[in-house]
Amino acid sequence: MFMDTLVKKITPESLALAKRLIEEEQLVAFPTETVYGLGALATSEIAIKRVYEVKGRPSDNPLIVHVHKDYDISKLVEVNENGYAKKIAKAFTPGPLTMVYKSKKRVASSLSCGLETLAIRVPQSKEAQEFLTFVNQPIAAPSANISKHISPVTAQHVYQDFNGAIPLILDGGRCQGGIESTVLDVTGEVPVILRKGLITAEMIKQVVGACEYAEETVTQKAKSPGMKYSHYTPNCSTALFERNEIEKGVALYEELEGKGKKAVFLVDEEIALLLGSRRILHLGATGEQMASNLYDLLHEGEKYDCIITFKLNLNSELMLSVNNRFSKAFFKAENKK
Repeated sequence: MFMDTLVKKITPESLALAKRLIEEEQLVAFPTETVYGLGALATSEIAIKRVYEVKGRPSDNPLIVHVHKDYDISKLVEVNENGYAKKIAKAFTPGPLTMVYKSKKRVASSLSCGLETLAIRVPQSKEAQEFLTFVNQPIAAPSANISKHISPVTAQHVYQDFNGAIPLILDGGRCQGGIESTVLDVTGEVPVILRKGLITAEMIKQVVGACEYAEETVTQKAKSPGMKYSHYTPNCSTALFERNEIEKGVALYEELEGKGKKAVFLVDEEIALLLGSRRILHLGATGEQMASNLYDLLHEGEKYDCIITFKLNLNSELMLSVNNRFSKAFFKAENKK
């Protein structure tokens, strides 16, 4: 344990400290365009073990390796120079896309949980690129939160979960993308999305002509993070209603307020217009806005006794990705109904 976790803006000095800590097999949280990652040296069994222990992460949930844009990923994975994966990588990376390749097994074995594949991501954010370029090593990095808690989009979110547990958080401000990267399996005849994200199947089809979605399952071994376990859960009570159950949501809000408890609505713009002057956290009107705002507002909602929400309109592929996280955040609330 550490006396106090350092939170530092990204400077040559903080990057030098981060590099030293990574080489010492310690953990460093850093920002990407999606969420903050909990970085560890991908070739170190000691560092990877620390990731699983600090997060309380199930040992059969594989990690994603992050590299800078000039890193030669053929050191780590099998890359078909003439295959569709090259076209996808050229179109969408650096960016919020993770690609699953056949592994050359050059990283810690515990990172892949016994799989023959390895997930690689080249983040787009300037801050992530600065960190990864300075370290110049493959960095395993799940989201920098306690397992099953809400993913972090600010350094303060990371600090709340890990103060005293890790030595350093690199503060790059608020992540703008919001939800985690799309994870795409490129080992088969056609690309298959294992985890929905900001890069949609339709976008990939426009580049290579085909893309499928994998079924999420609790029985088979997960090839990607986000396929098996509940995630993104707020540390407060939650209530989820159908979109046509506005009166029920309002009745619960008034009941809680009458008992001296503070409730808040987490809703999109369409429903917000129906709730009058009641306390509201606005998700936004578009898929892009809701993806960007979801985790930040879930953290904000934890300041209240109860978050009340309504199911989302699934009117686009991006909204399917947003709903993937939203439904897991309110999984307990839906089961109670």
